[in-house]
Amino acid sequence: MTLVTLKIRRYDPELSEDAFWQSFEVPVESGDRLLDALHHVKWYLDGSLTFRRSCAHGVCGSDAMRVNGVNRLACKVLIKDLGDEITVEPLKGLPTMKDLLVDMEPFFDAFRAVKPFLMTSGNAPTRERLQSAEDRARFDDTTKCIMCAACTTACPIFWNDDQYFGPQAIVMAHRFIFDSRDEGAEERLEILNDKEGVWRCRTTFNCTDACPRGIEVTKAIQEVKRALIFHHT
Repeated sequence: MTLVTLKIRRYDPELSEDAFWQSFEVPVESGDRLLDALHHVKWYLDGSLTFRRSCAHGVCGSDAMRVNGVNRLACKVLIKDLGDEITVEPLKGLPTMKDLLVDMEPFFDAFRAVKPFLMTSGNAPTRERLQSAEDRARFDDTTKCIMCAACTTACPIFWNDDQYFGPQAIVMAHRFIFDSRDEGAEERLEILNDKEGVWRCRTTFNCTDACPRGIEVTKAIQEVKRALIFHHT
């Protein structure tokens, strides 16, 4: 058992308009995750600490936060990889509601705007829509998204332009644009051809680095850009 210092950015709009840093000494085991340390703070040191978490296994994406300046899932990152003093703050680019809790609605607005569902014409089929393994593999990478917002809130463009769709919305559009069963690719491409769409990306690779599922986010964005170029030629 060792002690680490969690330096957490605190904010409670009911008490003050100003955020502040608060440090906690937390006992940890070698295999503990950051989420375990945050639970210790909330359960034993300060019950007012607020953050999201649900499955605790890297599937739901609820506990994305900024850890030592980098977006990570608290349930996946290990304390032993973070050092003796760990800074924890809310995701950048989204309004902070309280402590590490951010308002996800702007993120979900962008997600909904790209029509993230299968678009087809005609009557519903009487059996499953079949697809070859090769066609399925074309968009396999972008099906892995857990909508944690880590990629979008790691993007410097998104930090300064809250109208930008952001990497995750483009990733979700990619998942359907390249689905052989879908008929809405042209509509989605036109949505992303907007001035706040795919062309705002500056290819910094922050999004790819931040993705906890290892999605090649920047590659997906470039593929959507190329699809738009070919669409308009």
